[in-house]
Amino acid sequence: MGILTKVTSGSGLRRTRLLLWAKYSAASVVATVISQAAFALCYWFGTAALVASLVAWVTGTVPSYLINRRWTWGHRNPGGRDLLPYAIIVVTSAILAAIVTTVTDRLVQDRIDSHAWQTVLVSGSYLATYGVLFILKFVLFDRYVFAKRAEPSAEPAAEHTPVAT
Repeated sequence: MGILTKVTSGSGLRRTRLLLWAKYSAASVVATVISQAAFALCYWFGTAALVASLVAWVTGTVPSYLINRRWTWGHRNPGGRDLLPYAIIVVTSAILAAIVTTVTDRLVQDRIDSHAWQTVLVSGSYLATYGVLFILKFVLFDRYVFAKRAEPSAEPAAEHTPVAT
């Protein structure tokens, strides 16, 4: 019996959950590459860490939302009720990343002379922030943002009147 079979049957995880995790991970890789490149380029060219974090967040959030909404969780309706909770989660993530990169920037400015190493370290702190939030965001997206909602049935449920005996 293969390891994947043991994981899916032994622990109760279904194949669909593993596929969902794989899709979320792939979407995150795409968004991370875009976002990380934007951050490193902005910071390298002298943009403040706070502004670089904001630019990187915008460039990564848009594809992340679109890919996760449509491909990972399969939502097809445009502008659904998932936009507000998604925005709250990603804005909170962006604020945390901005705080971490700003603090890291202040620490490395006085201690490291090489701008290349400063860029590597501050960019690394940006990546690490999102790495830490990766699993938490998956859980929040899955349980609250893109959760399957029960569709209202076409027929109303039959009302049951208690019978007096």
